[in-house]
Amino acid sequence: MPKNAPIKTLVHKGLTVEGYSRAAVQTYWRIPELKLGFDLGAQPWEFMGTPVWFVSHTHLDHIAALPVYIARRRMMKMEPPTIYLPAHAVDIMQHLLRLVSRLDRGRLPCDLVAVRPGDEIALSRELLVTAHATAHTVPSLGYIVWERRRKLRPEYTHLSGDEIRDLRLSGVDVVAETRLPRVAYLGDSRPEGLDDNPDMYRAEILIAEMTFVAPSHRKDKIHKHGHLHLDDIVQRRDRFQNEQVLFAHFSTRYHARQIREFVTKALPDLLGGRAHLWL
Repeated sequence: MPKNAPIKTLVHKGLTVEGYSRAAVQTYWRIPELKLGFDLGAQPWEFMGTPVWFVSHTHLDHIAALPVYIARRRMMKMEPPTIYLPAHAVDIMQHLLRLVSRLDRGRLPCDLVAVRPGDEIALSRELLVTAHATAHTVPSLGYIVWERRRKLRPEYTHLSGDEIRDLRLSGVDVVAETRLPRVAYLGDSRPEGLDDNPDMYRAEILIAEMTFVAPSHRKDKIHKHGHLHLDDIVQRRDRFQNEQVLFAHFSTRYHARQIREFVTKALPDLLGGRAHLWL
């Protein structure tokens, strides 16, 4: 299989997180077991079979490969993909795809779906994705993937099977839905993207940006441009209830050794071993 883009991998509780992210270069993630991905700044050939994508915002390092991905699926005679993206961008993206189609002289079939903060997208009976406003220089969204479970309500656990059946037939809802946040994707955001969406801190796996890490870089300027600094993470270290936290989207101002040195000095235990630097 062609290797046209770098991929790093983490496996946790039956979920595989694959992808790569570098600020102003490219960002793309997927969870193959859930058949979904986040952002299309580049398109590894291996990711072509993933049919559903959630776009956080429209900066090119997050959407540049969207037409390429659609074209590859058409070429391989796959079903048109479904791409969820911020509502303001749908008409513009449709126009862009029409222009690319004219240049390429090939169809680009896909289903572009507008998403707004607060939307809930049911992908299956067991899987739900919620959209959350984040804070960047263009309209942006973060996403949380929830596993839905339906359990018998406690007040009915003492009943026999026949009694529960009779209640169901009479129209009583005897089960209650519980939701478990499996994966949260922040995208590019100032600290408000986390603080205003506390479920981000509860997801089993959190994929978050940490664009700037050097103490000399001013946080006020970084926040103005819609990004996080290492200090923002340190100040919130006690809020992260996540089992695994993937930090990525590092600025190209740094090389890998510098990033490791700055981060391990500020977070020597790497959040108790739960933090991973996506380098």
